[in-house]
Amino acid sequence: MSKSGPKSLSDLVTKRGGAIERLAAAAAGRLALGEHLRSSIEPALAAHLRGANLREDGSLVVLADSPEWATRLRFESSRLLAACRRQYPGATRVLVRVGGAA
Repeated sequence: MSKSGPKSLSDLVTKRGGAIERLAAAAAGRLALGEHLRSSIEPALAAHLRGANLREDGSLVVLADSPEWATRLRFESSRLLAACRRQYPGATRVLVRVGGAA
């Protein structure tokens, strides 16, 4: 705890440039990236893309909802990477993982 005492939750949430604002911005960016990638593939496959993240090393991590759909998404790696590069030119490779909602 700081010497100035506890802070109210509303102060933490509304503070410009604070940790919560940075987390919210990062989450919004991931949601937007996922939607962008979904729009670049067929709808039946897009329904199984649960989320995406672009790491600092340029790796695009894509989450599928099952191993079967992860395999299908791997076949679309070049399309996913091209779509990602339209917004984030630093993307270098695609990693497909199985996971729940991102």
